[in-house]
Amino acid sequence: MAADAPPIRALGVMSGTSMDAIDVAALVTDGEDYIQCGTTGMGAYSEGLRYHLLSLIADPVRAAADPDPALVRAITDSHCDAVEAFCAAQGTNPSSYQVIGFHGQTVFHAPERGITRQLFDGQHAANRLGSIVVCDFRTADVRAGGQGAPLAPLYHQARLGEHRSPVMILNLGGVANVTYVHGSQLLAFDTGPASAMMDDFVKKRLGFLFDRDGQLAREGQIDHDQIKQWLTHPYFTKTPPKSLDRNTFHQCMSSVDSLGDADGVATLAAFTIESIVKALDHVPIPPREWYVCGGGRHNKYIMENLSARLGTLVEPVEALGWNGDMLEAECFAWLAVRSLKALPLSLPTTTGVPHPLTGGTIHHPA
Repeated sequence: MAADAPPIRALGVMSGTSMDAIDVAALVTDGEDYIQCGTTGMGAYSEGLRYHLLSLIADPVRAAADPDPALVRAITDSHCDAVEAFCAAQGTNPSSYQVIGFHGQTVFHAPERGITRQLFDGQHAANRLGSIVVCDFRTADVRAGGQGAPLAPLYHQARLGEHRSPVMILNLGGVANVTYVHGSQLLAFDTGPASAMMDDFVKKRLGFLFDRDGQLAREGQIDHDQIKQWLTHPYFTKTPPKSLDRNTFHQCMSSVDSLGDADGVATLAAFTIESIVKALDHVPIPPREWYVCGGGRHNKYIMENLSARLGTLVEPVEALGWNGDMLEAECFAWLAVRSLKALPLSLPTTTGVPHPLTGGTIHHPA
């Protein structure tokens, strides 16, 4: 850490495409290689707001349009509630943090159309919390011709430090994405669906929020012919960087309507696994080290079968001493500091932008 760059106390707040929680993580960092992880916490949307968001996401025409201000305010207040509850539990207050990075809630992502929607009112949050807020991290990247995602790779690389062997960091959220790190070489892209389709399938069929530990999938028979058909989608041969919307592959769910509950979720889980395996077509050297973050790492069925298909050990990022539930929240604290310093958030090899690019919109409390 440079002597003229003192570390900054930051918070990061993240709600992913699965919308299962609002994660809060404290970080002390210079936005580069000095990273001291702190305490973490978790909030949640009300069931009514989560249902409203899922309904919006399921209607891409509405999701792509200018958002309803009342909905944006409700999302913002839910995030602020999570921050205030976190601070109260720590005996502090939001204004004690020099910056708070809010990802916002993604409801639509179509970089090929120049559109990405992360709903959040940064000025309202700054005024309510009394701290500098950074949000809207993806828009500048998309406007510059990038994919706007993934944004975690630079943070992954910083956390790996001097780790030299080829490593793959796999995030299993609503969508799956990978970060390939080999020394200074960095590649990143979305691989395909992850939890979103499986969660929506079991919610529709059984009313469950998710398939706990992959227990239902373990009981099912996989429709291999259907997976072969899905894998002919042109996305899988497209050269990275590339990214997906949460619902890009949701038309696949109609193809499993004729299957039983267990067979349907087993087939969707296998599709996730096979799309991750196909990521190896796009990296220079197949990594022998795979580390997984995101809620999907708790799905034992996926972890075991992915390891078998890759022929190598697949471990949660906790094997590296990381917090796999809070990695993205930490990332947005780190990115917020980088935004304050006008440092790059994305690279040509991570999002496809023409040059290293900063981003984020900074809001000061009124």
